[in-house]
Amino acid sequence: MLSPRFLFAGVTVILEQINRIPRLVDPDIADEAAQQLRIYVINLDRSRERWERLCSQAVEYDLDITRIPAVDGRAIAERDRIDFHPKSFIYHNGRKLLPGEYGCYRSHLLALEQFVASGDKMAIIMEDDVELNERLIPRAIAAMESVQGARLVKLVNHRLVGFKAICETTENDVVGRCMHGPQGSAACYVVNRKAAKKLLTTLKPMLLPYDVALERGWSTGVETFTTFENLVDFSPHRAATTIGKRVHYRAVKRHFLLRLTAHWFRTCDQMRRWRYAVKEAAASLSER
Repeated sequence: MLSPRFLFAGVTVILEQINRIPRLVDPDIADEAAQQLRIYVINLDRSRERWERLCSQAVEYDLDITRIPAVDGRAIAERDRIDFHPKSFIYHNGRKLLPGEYGCYRSHLLALEQFVASGDKMAIIMEDDVELNERLIPRAIAAMESVQGARLVKLVNHRLVGFKAICETTENDVVGRCMHGPQGSAACYVVNRKAAKKLLTTLKPMLLPYDVALERGWSTGVETFTTFENLVDFSPHRAATTIGKRVHYRAVKRHFLLRLTAHWFRTCDQMRRWRYAVKEAAASLSER
């Protein structure tokens, strides 16, 4: 019969051997730990000054930025536009498409495609009329970590009406959704890989201006949020828009009676937005 001392020694040796066995690491956890967050900047070839300004800021804040050559919508004939149906756009918007809007749409899709091809886990996609800052990346990552799913978080908006807070990040930013919209601007947002893949499918064909379509999470299938405070500021170049000014929008707007389909669509969409915002806010409250 084996003595208790012998049994104890045997158990000790076995435990030591177990401790020496390398732990299996979850590939997803390893990928998360090693993930990269790259900044993609959409920039027209003719807007060299904007790119140079951002490059200077990137050097100052030690940020890595990748330029996405923007599509110049003015250089593409109407008959050559892809993933676009003029009648459907007029039905949903009550006006014709501006060339700059088409260029904006195609440029953001190019940025999403390049991000997906990179293999990175997350990306910040921004236009060239915003300013970089040293806290952008940690605040953007914290915002993404505070929510779940195939997701994106808008980091800048023109307006926030009926904001419903959902959570607070480790960087003390409040993340939530708005009951009223559109919020305006797709100038800067952070998105994960799964969401980018979805957007490349659900944003085709182009039915709405890109900034409007981007925040419609109930339609894209992407969990879409926004920060209460803008994480970036607009640069002086914002005034010189390359998409279109009010006079250009007025010129392509149809008569009021011919815009009834657009008014009906916006009314229905507003109701979907309310439900989308309130449902998530209510769920977050129930978890607290």
